[in-house]
Amino acid sequence: MRYFSFKILILCILLPPVLYIITLQSVENHLKKKYTRDLENSYLGDTGRLLDGSTRLKDAVNKNIDHYLNEKNPITFGLILNITVTTKTGTILYPAVFSQDPDSSLTQDPTSIAAENYAFLNAGLRLTMDTKVEYLAILPIVLLAAFIFVSLMILYLHYRSATVKLHQEDLERETQVRNLLNQEARTARQLEKINQDRGGLTAELQRLKDVFKNVQAKASSDEDELIEEIDSLEKQLDENLNLQLEQQEEIESLKEQIQQFEKEKSKGEKQKAKATEAAGKRFNALYKNISISNRAVSGFVDLNEDLKIKAEETIHQLNENPGSVLIKRKVFVGKRDRKTVLEVIFGYKGRLYYRNLKDSGIEVLAIGTKNTQAKELEYLNRIQF
Repeated sequence: MRYFSFKILILCILLPPVLYIITLQSVENHLKKKYTRDLENSYLGDTGRLLDGSTRLKDAVNKNIDHYLNEKNPITFGLILNITVTTKTGTILYPAVFSQDPDSSLTQDPTSIAAENYAFLNAGLRLTMDTKVEYLAILPIVLLAAFIFVSLMILYLHYRSATVKLHQEDLERETQVRNLLNQEARTARQLEKINQDRGGLTAELQRLKDVFKNVQAKASSDEDELIEEIDSLEKQLDENLNLQLEQQEEIESLKEQIQQFEKEKSKGEKQKAKATEAAGKRFNALYKNISISNRAVSGFVDLNEDLKIKAEETIHQLNENPGSVLIKRKVFVGKRDRKTVLEVIFGYKGRLYYRNLKDSGIEVLAIGTKNTQAKELEYLNRIQF
């Protein structure tokens, strides 16, 4: 397509994944910093309970971190957190690991627990966090869908703009062809008039020559006047001949322009034929339970993109579940044997005509719009079933 930019097409293809990756990376970094900052401020909890021995440091760390993760639920944002809390001596406090003495907390008195907690705190704790994005979570999917939608809208608006420009160009070309044909007709009428004038001038010249011969014998004094008149007529005749040649050249030029426009029109028809052939092959490959006539495929190609989607949706329903298709009316066609054809409306303006075959099959006969409805019904009356 002349006005369709492949740069915009490539941009619309590359834009969603690039924005998706950049956005997820930014969200991941932001949430990682936020969760790390929050946990560093809250994972110890009440230090008073740790120092008086009422709670073990390890239990408090696991409880506080698990409570924070359950409250924030980072999985909703598609973020998986791997959190580790260790002492500087290498003892792992979180996540909780298997202990050989699960009841050790019951056998220790608060003084021992407080001493153990104090030793851990005095040695120093280190919190590390690794993050991983879960791409099938709600937030990543919503972001990707939003970017794809924006890209498709840009591509759709660009396609509509290119289609409008092509349609306007076709209208201008048709107007130019009509003007050239009218100009050719006017030139032809002028040429015919010149030929008539030429015949009259030729006859007049011959008459004057005859008069000249008769008068020459009677009066030589009138010879110069007659010669001048003859010269004047010959000059007029030459001028008419030159004008005739110019008009003929103009007609040839107009014919060449008309041929050029016809070639361009033929090129557009070839493109439509290719699109019709491609659509027919695709229908034959996708819809095995129904048959679609060439007239229907051609009418489908002439539809705009919105009506094409609605039309193919109706064709899909006829192929998979004909009973779900809403029939507007029955049309009786044919000049001798009246046959029943069913009319279906799609997209408000679209019209699809089909008939049921004897072997429980379906044949789609014609596809068009409300504006072409009269042509479709005339076609259905002409065909032989």
